[in-house]
Amino acid sequence: MKVINLGEGNSVLNTFMAEIRDARIQKDSMRFRINLERVGCVFGYEISKTLAYSEKAVTTPLGVANVSTFDTPLVIAAILRAGLPLQNGLLSVFDKAESAFLSTFRKTGKGDYFKVYSDYCTCPSLEGKTLIVADPMLATGASMESALQKLEEEGQAACIHMVCPVASHYAVDQLRQRLDSRYTLWVAAIDEELTSHNYIIPGLGDAGDLAYGGKR
Repeated sequence: MKVINLGEGNSVLNTFMAEIRDARIQKDSMRFRINLERVGCVFGYEISKTLAYSEKAVTTPLGVANVSTFDTPLVIAAILRAGLPLQNGLLSVFDKAESAFLSTFRKTGKGDYFKVYSDYCTCPSLEGKTLIVADPMLATGASMESALQKLEEEGQAACIHMVCPVASHYAVDQLRQRLDSRYTLWVAAIDEELTSHNYIIPGLGDAGDLAYGGKR
């Protein structure tokens, strides 16, 4: 698995990430969603550089222009519910991409043990396509692994990109050990600390609650 940390370079992405993390700005849920969409746009632009392109003739009002555009069939999957704004940003870049939606939940056992289940998935065929999976945070990597296993039932994608703006060092290490060269993890920050309750420190809090409100 390849890991690309866009936050290591200076760009407007870091401004969006600063606002997403800022506890004061987070109180504006619309602003939080918009910033996640902006982050998705940035990641989409960078991912576009990895796709297959070919030259095409485009008829203009005055002639014909030869332009290289990508040919790669795409599916963009959101892990509900926090992944929705991120997916929207990616879709604004890849407007002809197909969409997939997954629901994952954590079932806690004794002590700190938990298991993640994916009980809902709607997805087109992935056979031979490029898959982009959007989830704002990667704490242990368990939700992402569960989502990927569920998506495998829809066909074998040729290439898989995971877009997770904030990840823990632990999750990155776990996925590196388990995923092969078909996978690329795109992040904007890798935080060192993961608590016993699997919260990323400094992290940003619960992305789903910040985007859409609390839950019972």
